[in-house]
Amino acid sequence: MKEKKLLILDKHQIAQKLDRIAYQLLEDNYDEQEIIIAGIMPRGNFLAERLKKILDEIAPFKSTLMNIELDKQSSSLRAKTDTDISICHNKAVILVDDVLNSGKTLAYGFGVFLDVPLKKLRTVVLIDRNHKSFPVTTDFAGIALSTILKEHIEVILEEDGKEDAVYLR
Repeated sequence: MKEKKLLILDKHQIAQKLDRIAYQLLEDNYDEQEIIIAGIMPRGNFLAERLKKILDEIAPFKSTLMNIELDKQSSSLRAKTDTDISICHNKAVILVDDVLNSGKTLAYGFGVFLDVPLKKLRTVVLIDRNHKSFPVTTDFAGIALSTILKEHIEVILEEDGKEDAVYLR
């Protein structure tokens, strides 16, 4: 039996959501000289790159990209960044992921910045599923979905070699 997939967002809708989020980030950070956009790998970093491209066109401030690799299976924080974390000192940091489900990934993402004094920390997700196990909310979301726990959100991005889409399975 073929697995059913329901298309939630297509390529154009994803682009619209990212454009809207970029303008919200511009409004939230208009007085900044530089912001750090930290994408959680593997798909949050792709979304962070896209947001950076949009912001580079519309924003007066500089945006710097940082990739964060988390060990999501560990019971303690294990993270690597591709840039020295000290570049975030006294700056606005935007933490980006594809889906907010339980909140564990974003909570671990917050932990990366605990030893660095930040001006502010904001979160961006493409999909907010509303299944929080951790007290985590997002500041900017493309879409919020109330799903049942056994359903799965699949985010496909062209960086993976396929056309952008978000499916509910």
